[in-house]
Amino acid sequence: MSSRFAPRVTPTRTTVRGGETAIPRAVGQAGMPRQATTARTRTWTPPYPLNLGLTVGPLRRGPADPTFRTTPAGEAWRASRTPEGPGTLRVALRGDTVEAQAWGPGATWLLDQLPDLLGESDTPEDFTPRHRLLAATAHRRPGLRLIRTGLVLESLIPSILEQKVTTDEAYRAWRLLVRKYGEPAPGPVPAQLRMYVMPDPRTWTLIPSWEWHKAGVDDKRASTILRAARVAARLEEAAAMEPLKAQARLELIPGIGPWTSAETVQRSNGAPDAVTVGDLHLPGIVGFALARDRTADDEEMLRLLAPYEGQRHRAARLILLSGHTPPRRKPKMPKTDIALL
Repeated sequence: MSSRFAPRVTPTRTTVRGGETAIPRAVGQAGMPRQATTARTRTWTPPYPLNLGLTVGPLRRGPADPTFRTTPAGEAWRASRTPEGPGTLRVALRGDTVEAQAWGPGATWLLDQLPDLLGESDTPEDFTPRHRLLAATAHRRPGLRLIRTGLVLESLIPSILEQKVTTDEAYRAWRLLVRKYGEPAPGPVPAQLRMYVMPDPRTWTLIPSWEWHKAGVDDKRASTILRAARVAARLEEAAAMEPLKAQARLELIPGIGPWTSAETVQRSNGAPDAVTVGDLHLPGIVGFALARDRTADDEEMLRLLAPYEGQRHRAARLILLSGHTPPRRKPKMPKTDIALL
């Protein structure tokens, strides 16, 4: 295979967006919590190769996300608000076996959902690469699975925060709001991880306007989150729908369009064909990777991805993970801290 498609050694913003998250391969029982706890446990051996970091990586909203952490012991920690209440999940891959522990009222729910979280309902065999770059990346990433969390709001709210701003600004807003209005993750979470469960829907609606402002969130995005939180129960029902119907339900909320709904159902519903349209960078990345066209727009991106219909989100993720992006021709999008206005 030509070195033109050789994988990048160092993660970039593009490969991280594709889900690249470093979780060392765990050995033995290092890093297991040793406190006396009421943890629920589960072991599960997936019948396919699993790269834990690539699979759960899209759940992390920045390196300091208080709801998602990784450790040098090969563990992924996740704090979620489930239908049964808050819960903390610790997952590690020991050889070919997944070992999981969970704490809190949502512990049983999180363990029941573990296979779907790690891609059991995914169908990568339906994907046929028709370009050398995609073939090479799929070959080098055999453990990539598309997740299905079964939770809508925990993916929807950070996606709304990411509308029309830089990822750094969105990550900062998510971090500040979750730490201030969320609750400490249940269980023996190591103190250095500083993990929190995101606020419940009612708490989101009670956040004062000046706190949104201090977090750098403009009125439009804050109002969209408030509208979504007020109908949270109806939105959570979308996790059990077909992806297109789920997107249609989310887009009934003013302020939620195809970009936000796609970014949400990719995670909540494990949607392999949900293409992120309306993105500032993705069309150019896809166009450059598949046709050497860095000026591609949404229409051209969809044309290039048409051979992968049914698996277009997977194709886009593989392109992002390849790190094969056009060189920069202008500075990054400038940051605007509205808290200073």
